[in-house]
Amino acid sequence: MTDAPLEIETDVLVAEGGPAGTWAALRAADAGADVVLVDKGWCGASGATAAAGTGVWYVEPDPDTREAAMASREALGGYLADRGWMARVLDETYAGMNEFAERGRYPFPVDDEGRQIRRGVQGPEYMRRMRMLVRRAGVRILDHSPLLELLTDADGAVVGAVGQRRQAGGDYRVRAGAVVLATGGCAFASGALGTHVDTGDGTLAAAEVGAHLSGMEFSNAYAIAPAHSSVTKTAYYSYASFYRADGTVLEGAGSTRGRSVIARTLLSEPVLARLDHAGPAEREAMRRGQPNFFLAFDRAGIDPFTDRFPITLLAEGTVRGTGGIALASTACDTDVPGLYAAGDTATREYICGGFTGGGSHNAAWALSSGSWAGCAAARYARTATDRHRVATGAGGAGLRPTGTGRLAAREVIREVQGQVLPYDLNYLRHGDRLWPALEKLHGLWREARDGLVDDDPWRAREAAAMTATARWMYTAALARDESRGMHKREDRPGLDPAWHQRLDVGGLDEPWTRTAALEVAA
Repeated sequence: MTDAPLEIETDVLVAEGGPAGTWAALRAADAGADVVLVDKGWCGASGATAAAGTGVWYVEPDPDTREAAMASREALGGYLADRGWMARVLDETYAGMNEFAERGRYPFPVDDEGRQIRRGVQGPEYMRRMRMLVRRAGVRILDHSPLLELLTDADGAVVGAVGQRRQAGGDYRVRAGAVVLATGGCAFASGALGTHVDTGDGTLAAAEVGAHLSGMEFSNAYAIAPAHSSVTKTAYYSYASFYRADGTVLEGAGSTRGRSVIARTLLSEPVLARLDHAGPAEREAMRRGQPNFFLAFDRAGIDPFTDRFPITLLAEGTVRGTGGIALASTACDTDVPGLYAAGDTATREYICGGFTGGGSHNAAWALSSGSWAGCAAARYARTATDRHRVATGAGGAGLRPTGTGRLAAREVIREVQGQVLPYDLNYLRHGDRLWPALEKLHGLWREARDGLVDDDPWRAREAAAMTATARWMYTAALARDESRGMHKREDRPGLDPAWHQRLDVGGLDEPWTRTAALEVAA
């Protein structure tokens, strides 16, 4: 252990080592850049993907098949997705998964004709091999080293970052030609498996240097989980029947359509499920595809295919929502020089519109956006010739209190959760409930700016980031005066053609919104 600060100079700094971060680091290193990757946890084992299996939006390059793949989710997303982005992601994902099969030697299952099935990966093995590939490419990894703030020069360009070395002790300060934020989304510490590191850190850091966000109204994702477990594998509940506590069938409940019925019922009574629509073949495939889903059942002596068990809904926010940092082009650059975003940190509206879900599109987006951001960051870094210009930390709330108050991080997180996790506030949305919640969050932000502190600076930054994310989310939810995608307003139930456009949101002390055209620069 040492408290000595670690000073590093590199071409590209990648923040976080999930799928998007590791693909970004790999592509930047392949392009000849010197790369440093910092991770809040242990790269290869932390994050939502490393804790589960996931599908991948891997589609053969057949025109009819690709057309069907793009059309299949457009209506769910409120027709806000962009076909150009979709096509690029399908191309990149197809090439990337094929490369991963060869370069990473991933043991994909095979069909009856011996051909590999590359439409899904086991998260633990996927991320283990991605860490291996990144290290072989020469990337330097700092584990247990959360990012605290970005560094900017006198012109406002991002030139590095400062973070905390939780195990080694002290801070690190990285001067870089470009920075890729792949810090994940924000699940508000809801307890969903693997999301404890997803607290919106990168989104806050980006906003502090002038970046803005898009799609934050589409951030009210809730996933089904057994009441006794943190595993959210909502796809498996497509085989489920749902019941009230008295054993009667809960009419209208479902995993894709009908989750609001579950949420409304949970406000007053327990809801139970049983995976009784799965036949013998499906049961075998489910156990093979997601072993950890069944661990908690096996330990509790529950057979989920024959026994009814209580369920809950866990908030996943922007992890399974689509909101995030707005991108300036398909290079995944932001409107701040030197700053790039990928994965759940960036908005996925471009390929999902206002609805996504778990795996599939998210996994494809992580691979594609990470690859594009890493390549572009490496190119940009070659133009950043002066690495010794003055750099200033941009972090505010949680790092540099503006007053003399003292507010603990755990108190802030608890208050944010009280306004974001309840189903009748965030999931079953109504303007009469959203406005008071947003006002409370505004007040909490002012208190956090004044005196949010913690013995661990990274914890204070998590609390600040959750507060900021919640405010942007509700600001956008109130501005979008309709129901579209996953954003459902009980007081505005219809889809309004005038809102067939994106909604940007930004600002720290005074959040703002503005509408944006669907087209994105190439």
